[in-house]
Amino acid sequence: MIEYLRNNADTVWLALQEHVWLALLPVLFGFVIALPIGYLGVRFPVLYHPLINTCGVLYSIPSLALFVFLPVVLGTKVLSPVNVVVALTVYTVALLARTVADGLRSVDPVVVQAATAMGYRRVRRLTGVELPMALPVILAGLRVATVSNISLVSVGALIGIGGLGQLFTRGFQLFYIEPILVGIVLSVLLAGLADLIIVLVQRAVTPWTRAL
Repeated sequence: MIEYLRNNADTVWLALQEHVWLALLPVLFGFVIALPIGYLGVRFPVLYHPLINTCGVLYSIPSLALFVFLPVVLGTKVLSPVNVVVALTVYTVALLARTVADGLRSVDPVVVQAATAMGYRRVRRLTGVELPMALPVILAGLRVATVSNISLVSVGALIGIGGLGQLFTRGFQLFYIEPILVGIVLSVLLAGLADLIIVLVQRAVTPWTRAL
């Protein structure tokens, strides 16, 4: 495996770079979209269960089927990376919208009432009290979404896109185990690193949750 890395360093590096942005860009997009959707599910309780059910349906769609179907909807080329980014954004929203809603619902109503009594208006109460209190739940969902995306990007290799997944397909086509091993190891390390970064961010922004 070391010899393969030495001989194909440029190819592996490019695949890793592609894998990173294909996996993490949808996390960013999905997080921004999921925040208001999750909030609406809490602000208007009648929307909560439809939101949960819709998210469950969206996340149950097979990734390969979604990668193939999206070009028909978006008018993009089959090999366009946009298809992967949009598909993974959909999965991220499906995961995080429910997490955001559940996180906000977990905030103690007494705390919300106290903030209201202190003169906090809705927006200030949301940003200054409810979201910070919900962050542990939201960031736990973000960890799942990030690791899941890093895994799902590899499926895109079956349609010619997919970062490290290209090493898998190349290895299977050539009956060559080294690129497969490299792809697996780098995928696991990337997922572990991303998860660790989110954990460290969570510890930094939610110091009150640390064990005494």
